[in-house]
Amino acid sequence: MPTDTAQLELDLSPVVEPEYAAHLTPAERFELFHATNPHVADALERLAAQWLRHHDRVGIKALFERLRWESGIQTAGDPYRLNNNYTAFYARLLIDRRPEWRDCFATRAQRSLEHAE
Repeated sequence: MPTDTAQLELDLSPVVEPEYAAHLTPAERFELFHATNPHVADALERLAAQWLRHHDRVGIKALFERLRWESGIQTAGDPYRLNNNYTAFYARLLIDRRPEWRDCFATRAQRSLEHAE
């Protein structure tokens, strides 16, 4: 069984919480958060790639918790404060970046798209 003991280099720069206008949808809030903190998606992608070298599927929530863990033990500041409401958006973002991962993440139909027809 292969082992992967190398420490990943993750950009654990502080997460900046943007100022959200009250009228923004969850998707718009995510887009603003991602634009302000692109290093979060990069770190999630690195963690997913590491996991998927050994497994066929990965859960985005597990990646979130691992990123929180890494930021908590590798930095002097507060651990990453990541909004769990963004997990589905990050899973789709990673699939957009790496289409070969489409079957590696479980996703559900987006409610906002179901009503758009």
